[in-house]
Amino acid sequence: MPGYLEQLTIRLTEGVGRLPTKKRTRHAKYILSHQRDDGGFSGREGESDLYYTSFALRSLAITGELYGTVAERAAKFLTDRLTGRESIVDFLSLIYSASLLDVSAGIDIFSDATAGWQDNVAAALEKLRRNDGGYAKGEEGQASSTYHTFLVLLCLELIDRPIQEPERIVAFIQSQRAEEGGFREIKASKRAGTNPTAAAIGALRILDALDSESRESTLDLLVEMQTDEGGLRANTRIPIADLLSTFTGLLTLMDLDGVDEIEVDHLPRFVRSLEGDEGGFHGAAWDPACDVEYSFYGLGCLALLANLKNTL
Repeated sequence: MPGYLEQLTIRLTEGVGRLPTKKRTRHAKYILSHQRDDGGFSGREGESDLYYTSFALRSLAITGELYGTVAERAAKFLTDRLTGRESIVDFLSLIYSASLLDVSAGIDIFSDATAGWQDNVAAALEKLRRNDGGYAKGEEGQASSTYHTFLVLLCLELIDRPIQEPERIVAFIQSQRAEEGGFREIKASKRAGTNPTAAAIGALRILDALDSESRESTLDLLVEMQTDEGGLRANTRIPIADLLSTFTGLLTLMDLDGVDEIEVDHLPRFVRSLEGDEGGFHGAAWDPACDVEYSFYGLGCLALLANLKNTL
């Protein structure tokens, strides 16, 4: 059975396929125009990095444009980063990007890797485990993170390695539930947020441990996150919506069969308001510039909405 990210890629590909060809092509061209000489992609400034390259390749994969020279150049960039010491975020970006290249273009950047490299990666990830059952951001980190625990689970799925002591991870995720609904990022957080809540639900789904209490707690939070703009905000202290929170919130609502809890008809207006004239998306009303990360979230929102419309 496909893992979490593989299933998501399939869903988004199906949704993007339902978009008008002109719209799909415009956004794909925007992403393609941002590939750098080294084959990677960058944020709004600086050099290519794994994080932004991953978002660009995800967009190209779901629009059917990850093949040929573009894929070969991206593979060269990823291969050059194989010997680096990466954070868990960048490592997931590397592993997921490699998976996309393998599926979309038939390029295996790990073909010459040392036998057993997956076991070495799994052992390195386990060093991030903390006493409460969750995983920290890095080896020096003391606090378990809802988001980084989710990332570890995604990495283990992608390298096809078993999850150690899953019951402890479930206990940690459940301990992150906030009284007002949803889940916190770390125990010291004073309130829940849309994105850590999405990560928590994703983790519980991977572990087959999603219960009715977690579902209801999440719906209680996400209902409060929709703004007059139509999108979802990151938490109750932030007054405006953004594309990241809208994407993760909508995905979570769909996974929980709870889309009817919000004004879903207002979402397309918000997403369209952030489209760039030449393709791409910017992140929020206050943000004038597009980039490859938010362009993925914008495409992802359009894809989810297209799938939702198709089921109604």
